[in-house]
Formats: sequence, structure tokens, C-alpha cells
Amino acid sequence: MKIFNYRMIIFTLSIIFGVVFSIPSFLQTDSGKKISLGLDLQGGLHMLLGVKTEEAVTSKIKSIATSIKYFTDDEDILIDGLSIREKSIVFTVLDKDELPRVDKMLDEIKGLNITKSDLEYKVEITSEEVAVTKDLAVAQAVETIRNRLDQFGLAEPTVIRQGETDIVVQLPGIKTQEDEKAARELISKPANLELMAIDEERADQVYTLSRAQASEYGDIILEDTTDPNKKYLVKEIPILNGSQVVDAQVAFDQGNQPIINFTLNAAGARIFGDFTGKNVGKRLAVVLDGKVYSAPNIRERIGGGSGQISGGFTVVEAGNVAIALRSGALPAGVTLLEKRSVGPSLGADSIKASTIALVSGFALVFIFMIVYYGYAGIIANVALVTNIFIIVAVMAMFGATLTLPGMAGIVLTVGMAVDANVIIGERIRELLRAGMSIPKAIEDGYSNAMRAILDANITTLLVAVILYAYGTGPIKGFAVTISIGILASMLTAILGTHGIYEAIMPKISRDKNLRKWFGIK
Repeated sequence: MKIFNYRMIIFTLSIIFGVVFSIPSFLQTDSGKKISLGLDLQGGLHMLLGVKTEEAVTSKIKSIATSIKYFTDDEDILIDGLSIREKSIVFTVLDKDELPRVDKMLDEIKGLNITKSDLEYKVEITSEEVAVTKDLAVAQAVETIRNRLDQFGLAEPTVIRQGETDIVVQLPGIKTQEDEKAARELISKPANLELMAIDEERADQVYTLSRAQASEYGDIILEDTTDPNKKYLVKEIPILNGSQVVDAQVAFDQGNQPIINFTLNAAGARIFGDFTGKNVGKRLAVVLDGKVYSAPNIRERIGGGSGQISGGFTVVEAGNVAIALRSGALPAGVTLLEKRSVGPSLGADSIKASTIALVSGFALVFIFMIVYYGYAGIIANVALVTNIFIIVAVMAMFGATLTLPGMAGIVLTVGMAVDANVIIGERIRELLRAGMSIPKAIEDGYSNAMRAILDANITTLLVAVILYAYGTGPIKGFAVTISIGILASMLTAILGTHGIYEAIMPKISRDKNLRKWFGIK
């Protein structure tokens, strides 16, 4: 008996792989990789968020203004009246000999409309750049929210874009109001860190100036984070923003109060050092999400590119802010458009219904194959069981999330997995009825069935790939399950069962009982 043919060896290894790596998922052991259950199976929170893309455009304009200010300060180019007015940046160059250098700098920034009148500049973003900025804001918001949730420790969050400005967030396992509140605050927190210069000349007028009057001086009025009655008059153009932050960690001050230490990248460290060196004795406001957390006096040049934020944080708040800063500021604010909670009981009902469908479908197919094909049906069922183990093992290895459509995909895969064996079995039976020998009938049966099996599976696999590429979360789960099932069924049905026939061929040839082995009357 050719028990150790190469097909049988590969099939045996597939069985071992499937059983070993699917056990943690079936038994829910503490160790080993397991399939995570989706929102619809274990309950959790579903949210639809809308991105305020106009804020991204405003932020882009402010960032360009910051670049202009830094360039002119660094190059000792004197300008006056640098401010933002109705989505445009205006300023005046005081020395006409410096115009070529300013023009060259502005030309290096893409997507600008520049209007120049003598020494006065008006800089605007082109309509094409506005569209690109809005689209990028949504894409960045998706990535930022996903990074925050990953660092927060939530298992398998789903964050996907929907339409032009909306984002779908699914958080499986969120069961308490406290967890829901913490997750929502983390998602919606802009975490927009800015270091802004205090307008020392007019600082004492902050309580008498209106916001419109402050704007005429290129200033804005901000509130203190702990005392809304305390206000600061700061320069509208920030010195630095959160895009230069590369790390943020929670620490404790001498009074054992939580603070946040942040670190800037090389460019940010240089800007920070230059500014503090030129402004010793003045104040620098540390602004987070439009609130002033502190405004310390600059006593000396601050090198190294690091700073801290203090402002009466709790430990949890400081941790969430640090996560938000590390993962990056949201390029634009988000609004909650829809919220839906899925209870654990509903998830349990879904699992129960899906399990009943899977077990009953599996049992009916299992019984039919034995009754109709005899021992050949048992061989097909071995391949079918192996197929289920391989699907679960592969999904666990890649950390896939199993959703209700995914379970439907497994149920469908049961029928598809046995389809190849049905085609092969019918080809073998046709050849046996024609009087061909059993070994020859089995070899030719596999050969004749191969094209039909490949055509059917490849076309289905292509459809699954398209569903994954263009579908949303649940559809992607269905596509992944079907794809793994198709590939596994081709391995088990074509290679695995053929190896079993080769291993037991002498026994079948000696027995010659076609009814027992192939269900032929």
C-alpha cells in the first residue's frame, strides 16, 4: 500500500495544521491565536462619524502661514501684518529687495494662488488643493482613529471610510457606559497641540478687546483650561503644531499630579529652539484643542525639542491625551451622526442561530454523501471536516474577525467544499459503469473533473476578491471566509482525497465492491 504518497503527506500535514491552530478558537483557550468575534456576534458599539472637512482647509491655511512666518524669521526678512483673513493669508514685505526670496519660497508650496500688489501679498489655496485637502483629511482621520483605538487596547476595532466625508467605527466588546464614554472621547478628541506666542504688547487688553478687534492685530483670544474667566491674547499664527510631535508620555510633577511630556521631531526642535532663544523673557502658551493649559515665561533657549503639558489632568485623561498626541491630531473635527449599541444577548442569539445553521447544513451534507456515495462519501467527508479546520486555523493565524456574514460564508463553504468531490465522484462512477478498471477510473476521474473544478472555483474566487476590494466591513468578512474556504477545498478535495485513494488503492482493487465504495448499484 502506497500510504506515504506525496498527496497523502501534504493532506496529513494540512489536517495537523488545521487541528492545532483551530483548537484555541474552538476551545477558547487562554493561549494561542484565536478568531475575534465581530460586533454582531459579541455585541459592542457602532458609530457613524462625519468629518468637518472645512476645518482641515482652515488648518492647512494656518500651517502655510506658520511656514511663512518661520521662513521670514529664519532668513531675517522683515514682514508686517501677517494674518489670516477669510481663508487667505495676507502680509507685506518691508524691503522690496527681499521679494525674489519670498517668491521662491512660495513657489515651492504647491496648490497656491498668489496675488501680489507692490509689496503686499495675498495667498490662497486653489480649488483643486482644497478638494485634495478635504479628501486627505478623511483618510487621515480614519488612520488616526484606528491608531488611537489600537493604542487604547480595544480588540479588533473596525474603522472604514463611507462616502466622501463619513467614517464607520465598530468597537466589539464595548459593554459598559464607562467603556463607551472613554472610547467616544478618545475618538472625538482633536488633540490639536499648538505652541503660540503671547502678544505681550496688548496682553493687558485681553479683557477689553473683542475677538474682531483682536483679529485686526493678528491675535486671537483663548480661555484657560481650568478657569474659563481667565483669558489669553495670543498670536493667531502658531509657532508649532501637533504635526511635529513624535512622542507623548504620561509623567508626574513634584506634586504627584499627572502631566504629559512631549517630544518634537528634528524640524520642530529647531523651530522651538530658535523661537525660545529669540524670545527670552516672554511667555509661550501651550494650547491643546483651543484651550490654554499653561503659559510659562521663557527663561532661556530650550533645546532638545521637548516640553510638557500640565493642567489638572486625571491619570485617565492624561493617558488618553498622550495616546491622542502620539497617534496624531485629527486633521478636522468629527461629529457623531449615528450611534447604535449591539447587546451581548443579541450577539449570543446570532451565534446560536448561525451555529444551528452550520451544524444542520454540515450534518445533512455529511449524511447525503455517505448514503449516496458509500465509502467515497466518507472520504469526501474527511476532506470536508479538514476544510472547516483549515478555515478556522487560517483566520486565527491572521487575526481575522468573524462576523455574521462570515459565518454565512462558512455555511456556504460547506456546500462548495463538497461540490468538487461530487464532480470527481460522478466522473469516477461514469468510467466504472463504462467498464474501466478501478485504478484507471480514479485517475481519469480526477483528470476529467479538474477543469470543471478549477473553472468553478477560480470564478468564485474572483468574485470574492471584488467583494473584498469594494465591499464594506461585513461584506469583506464574507469575502475573506469564502476565499479561504475555496482555497482550502481545492487542497482537500483535489489533493487530499486523491492521496487517500492512492493509499488504499490495493484494498479497493481487491474488494471490487463498487456499491460499497462508490454507491454504484
